[in-house]
Amino acid sequence: MTGRIAECDGGGAIAGTRYAGRQEFTGRLTGEYVDHGDPPWRWYLMTELTRKPDNYDDDAVWCESGNLYPIETEPAK
Repeated sequence: MTGRIAECDGGGAIAGTRYAGRQEFTGRLTGEYVDHGDPPWRWYLMTELTRKPDNYDDDAVWCESGNLYPIETEPAK
């Protein structure tokens, strides 16, 4: 997965409410991941974001593997 461009989506809190909305991201996978929970869910780190929500100020995002969609089948060289 390292170096591949991918898309991911997930939920994010809507400020001032108890609701969440969908957020979509496109960027490059770093190859870093963490397993969290029991049973574990795998989360991959995405950087070099080319698409993110307007109010998302971070330069990276953790994407849950079930919501991750690689665009490139081979990593960039």
